[in-house]
Amino acid sequence: MLTMSKRLSTGLLVLALLCPAAAPTVALAQDATRTLPESHEQMQLSFSPLVKRTAGAVVNVYAERMVQQQSPFAGDPFFEQFFGQRMPNRSEKQSSLGSGVILSQDGLVVTNNHVVENADDIKIALADGREFPCEVVLKDATVDLAVLRIKSKEHFPVLALGNSDKVEVGDLVLAIGNPFGVGQTVTSGIISGLARNQISSGDFGVFIQTDASINPGNSGGALMNMNGDLIGINTAIFSRGGGSNGVGFAIPANLVKVFLAAAADGKKSFERPYVGATFDAVTSDIAEALGLKAARGALVTRVTEGGPADKAGLKPGEVVTAVDGEPVEHPDALGYRLTTAGLGHEATLSLQTANGVQQTKLKLEAPPETVAPDERLIDGRNPFSGLRVANLSPKLATGLQMSPDKTGVVVEDVSRGSPAARLGFAPKDILIGLNGDNITSTKTLSSMLNDSPSVWRVEIERDGKRIRQFFR
Repeated sequence: MLTMSKRLSTGLLVLALLCPAAAPTVALAQDATRTLPESHEQMQLSFSPLVKRTAGAVVNVYAERMVQQQSPFAGDPFFEQFFGQRMPNRSEKQSSLGSGVILSQDGLVVTNNHVVENADDIKIALADGREFPCEVVLKDATVDLAVLRIKSKEHFPVLALGNSDKVEVGDLVLAIGNPFGVGQTVTSGIISGLARNQISSGDFGVFIQTDASINPGNSGGALMNMNGDLIGINTAIFSRGGGSNGVGFAIPANLVKVFLAAAADGKKSFERPYVGATFDAVTSDIAEALGLKAARGALVTRVTEGGPADKAGLKPGEVVTAVDGEPVEHPDALGYRLTTAGLGHEATLSLQTANGVQQTKLKLEAPPETVAPDERLIDGRNPFSGLRVANLSPKLATGLQMSPDKTGVVVEDVSRGSPAARLGFAPKDILIGLNGDNITSTKTLSSMLNDSPSVWRVEIERDGKRIRQFFR
C-alpha cells in the first residue's frame, strides 16, 4: 500500500507528464548532455533516423568449418579386422552465424573471435543483401576479437568509434545484430553496469552490461550510443534457456580501438603490455587495513626483479586504484586499462600504500621473449603423446594469461582423444619433472622421451599446485 507521501510524489509525476505547464517545479540535478523528456511530443520521439544512418555498417558474418568426425568403432579390434587398422572417419560441415561492424571504408570489419574461430570459409552479408568473401587479418581468443577484411575495392559505410570510458549507467543504447538468423534486428535498452569481469572462461578486461535484448547471432554486433557511435561489441549473455534475459555484455570500444589499430598496422598478434608483476583482488580486510573506502583495486602480490613494475617501484602489498586517472575496480580492469593505454605509453598509476596514496610512472613495454618457444607436438608411446608444448617466456605467458614470471615447458594444447588427454593433461600445465629429472626445455623433454621405463613418474604444476603422477 502506498503511503501519503508516495501517493503525492506519484501524482506529481503523472501531472508533470500529462500537463507539464500545470505541474509544480521539482528540483532535479541536470546533466549538460542528458535530459529527461519534458513533453508528450518528446515521448513520441523515434530511434528511426539513428538506425537509418548507422544500420548499413552492421553486417552478418557467416563462417563454415570442416570437422572430422571419428568413427564410434575406432579402436574396436572386431571392426578393425574388416576395415583395417584405421577406421574410416567422415567429414562434416559446421556453420556459425554472427554479426560484425564495419569500421573503415576499405572494409575492415570487427567481430568476435568465437564467431570465426577455426573457420575455413567466411562471408560477409551487408544490410542490403549483398555478400562478399573476406579474410582474417587479426584475431585473438583472450580478448575474443577478430578483424576481417572484405575482399572488395568499393567504399563501405562505417560506424564511428566512441569513447567507452564516457559511458554511464543509465545511458540509452541500441544493439544491432542478427539474432537467431532472422535478419538484421535493432533492440534498445540502457547501460546496466560497467567493468563487469569473469563473464566467461578465458575472458580479458572488462565488459559493459546492457539490458538491450542480445541473443545468439548478435555476437560481434554493435552496441551504440545516441550519437550513433560504437561503444561496444556485443559478446555474451547470461541465460538459462539460450534466449535474452536482459543481461548482455559488450567488449568496450576503447579495447576495440587498440585491437583495430594493431590489425591496421599489419601486426600478426595482439600484444598486451608486460608489467612484470602479479595481482589479486582486494578483500574487505585488506581494504580496511590500507584505509580504502571499498574493496576495489588490484593488489600487488609479486614483482619480477628487473621488470617494468620493479623499475616503477611497485611493491607487494600495495594496491593499484587507478591508471591515468581512470578507476581500477579489479585486476582484470587493470589489464584493460594498461592495454587501452597502448604500448610505448607511460601510464600514471595511483597506489594505495601503508603510507597513503602515491603515484608512479609505469612504462608500457611489449613482453620480452627471453627464450625461443620451440613448439613441439609430442607423439609416440609415452604419457605426453598428443601434447603441444613450448618453452615459457614472458611473451608466451602473457599470451596464455599466465603469470609472466613462470618458466619451464608449458602445455599449449592437448589433442582430442590422445593418450595425454585420456590421462588428464590440460592446457597451461607446466611440465616440471620426469622420472626424477627436471624438464628445463622442450629439447630436454624430447630427449627424455627416448627412454622406455616401465613406470613414468611425472611432476607438473597446475594452478600453482605441484602434482605428482605415475603412469605405466
